[in-house]
Amino acid sequence: MIEVYYWTTPNGHKITMFLEEVGIPYTLIPINIGAGDQFKPEFLKIAPNNRIPAIIDREPVDGGEPISVFESGAILLYLAEKTGKLIPAEIRDRVEVLQWLFWQMGGLGPMAGQNHHFSQYAPEKIPYAIARYVNETGRLYAVLNRRLSDREFVAGDYSIADIAIYPWIVPHTLQSQKLEDFTNLQRWFEAIKARPATIRAYEQAEAFKNQAISIEESRNLLFNQSANTIKD
Repeated sequence: MIEVYYWTTPNGHKITMFLEEVGIPYTLIPINIGAGDQFKPEFLKIAPNNRIPAIIDREPVDGGEPISVFESGAILLYLAEKTGKLIPAEIRDRVEVLQWLFWQMGGLGPMAGQNHHFSQYAPEKIPYAIARYVNETGRLYAVLNRRLSDREFVAGDYSIADIAIYPWIVPHTLQSQKLEDFTNLQRWFEAIKARPATIRAYEQAEAFKNQAISIEESRNLLFNQSANTIKD
């Protein structure tokens, strides 16, 4: 039913986590971002921003033509609304979930991504940039830790908000963060890690590990894009 254009990144894991939780049949279509698959014309038709993940729903609820969706937050929201799962129907509960979904999309993901870039990938190690993003990642961890001080999950029951956030906490050591410094977050993290659907989703990534390309080989494709990269 769902075609998932996927690679083994935090944003890619979000979609497989959701689909494993709700039991929707899906097919993974690998987009090796280190090899430049994201620039192929057929992928750009459904993902104009050159980024994974993207999906095609071959059986939309209106019974019409297939629907394609790009951006991981939009995909999670689309799938949650399609299935009626992992998002509340009641308006106040729904707002709580959406706030934390967008917190991840606008805060944790971009800041942790810059953390990864300057500490792991940048050819020149810039101390100010590394400290800036390590500290901001830590601040966001503290926000999440405080939020989880009196609740099991981020926004009521387990939801797309938790699914969006979890994969960005998985590489915490690369982000120079220690989970033991955030005890509420650590408890939440271990609970999600142990969920059968999470385990199955991360097992999917194992099949693609042997396709990894070195940082040197992929640096130009991943990090040297500009306005000139976008063709009419």
